Amino acid sequence: MNGALALKEYQQTSAHSGVMDASPHKLIQMLLDGALTRILSAKASLKQKNIAKKGEQIGSAISIVEGLRSSLDFNQGGEISKNLDALYEYINHVLLKANIKNDVALLDEAGKLLSQIKMGWDAIDPNAAQR
Repeated sequence: MNGALALKEYQQTSAHSGVMDASPHKLIQMLLDGALTRILSAKASLKQKNIAKKGEQIGSAISIVEGLRSSLDFNQGGEISKNLDALYEYINHVLLKANIKNDVALLDEAGKLLSQIKMGWDAIDPNAAQR
């Protein structure tokens, strides 16, 4: 097995075990990180004129945001869940437009919004509900 293949297998195994051991709070952080990483990769691919990879990365970011959206609990989350639902829907709309128009500014907008959500999420004490 060559070194690159071994590294890729290790990363996949490491990511899988990280997900399996993660709390729900940590999973949301990981998903937000994943979406942000894919947006950055899409921007880099667009600048390199690799349109196929740009599309794959944006598609993956959209899937992650949709997963975040589908995990919202409207019974417990109330108004916050409704607001996040609308924001996630808007972010996906912006990402779709960015993909169609090859627009870095729209990718920046989606990334900024997700970064703000992540900053808020990171500020939440995951143990607060257990107290």
